[in-house]
Amino acid sequence: MYWDAKVVKPLSDYRIYVEIEDGRQGIFDMKPYLESGLFRELKDEHYFNQVGIFFGAVTWPHDQDIAPETLVEDMVPVEFMPENSLCTDASR
Repeated sequence: MYWDAKVVKPLSDYRIYVEIEDGRQGIFDMKPYLESGLFRELKDEHYFNQVGIFFGAVTWPHDQDIAPETLVEDMVPVEFMPENSLCTDASR
């Protein structure tokens, strides 16, 4: 589908960089989700960095995922992010 994720990269501060099939690129902040249910496991930075894509959805190994429509609606387009926001160093 046009909103499937095709690239995902973990960033610092519990954010992910995402490229969507239709060409959109953005940053999605996972911090608001870290205190709820299944997403608590993502607080472990090593585990958080295992993010991937499965059938177009952003996922983690233990079945956590972000609905594509949520991802597209809430991500901040890259052109509005400061350059250093794309830093992948989890210690920042």
